[in-house]
Amino acid sequence: MDVLWSLLSSEEEELCVLDCMAHFMLLMAACTFVTLLFEHVPYGRYASSKYGFPVNVRVAWFVQELPALLVPLCLVVWTSSAKTSRLPNQLLIAMYFLHYVQRSLIYPFLIRGGKPTPFASFALAFVFCIYNGYMQIRYLSHYAEYPADWVTHPCFITGFVLWLVGWLMNVHSDHILRNLRKPGETGYKIPTGGMFEYVSGANFLGEITEWAGFALAGHSVHSTAFAIFTMVVLASRAVAHHKWYLAKFEDYPKNRKAFIPFLF
Repeated sequence: MDVLWSLLSSEEEELCVLDCMAHFMLLMAACTFVTLLFEHVPYGRYASSKYGFPVNVRVAWFVQELPALLVPLCLVVWTSSAKTSRLPNQLLIAMYFLHYVQRSLIYPFLIRGGKPTPFASFALAFVFCIYNGYMQIRYLSHYAEYPADWVTHPCFITGFVLWLVGWLMNVHSDHILRNLRKPGETGYKIPTGGMFEYVSGANFLGEITEWAGFALAGHSVHSTAFAIFTMVVLASRAVAHHKWYLAKFEDYPKNRKAFIPFLF
């Protein structure tokens, strides 16, 4: 780990690198938005052999998400900084870790069935998790400066509430999707309950809400870039799922929206 830091001559240089990483992620969000107007994210029901050989879905989720937990863990445990002793930084780091503990160590082992993930999607997700994990936690643990009373600021409180609501929505929606089929059943079914009563992509809405709250509470270009990138990718998935459900099921609820209740 020390070798990595030695490549950067100063903290100012590393902060500049982190800022550039965030702006590059915003650029990639714009490019991804345009790309997804013409192509679905190649996973699950949209998987195709043209994106590489299939990877077992449980293995793919576990391996691709694990760097988002391990890289930040190494940054916090093996490097020291006064910033990690400050409450706003601690809470934001904890919010990040709670999501990825659930996503990398719990979620993959709860998956029932599921189509294999094309290698290209798996590889891109793996690289993104390394990139974003380093950017988010290195900034929060070493560079993020907040006022002493930041945790009582309306931006932090609102952001934290949004993050918590989004996290709970995401976990609950995943639970509904896992239990759609009874043992022995196959095929697709219409999800019901929770936020699925209002939108087709309730799990996606949950994660979008979660990282939007994280961005509001974190108040940085780094957390904002992550929230925007997440919204671009997951909103596209929600719209694709919504169209697929409408085409697949004649009795699909007509008042249900894609990912914004009552609107879109």
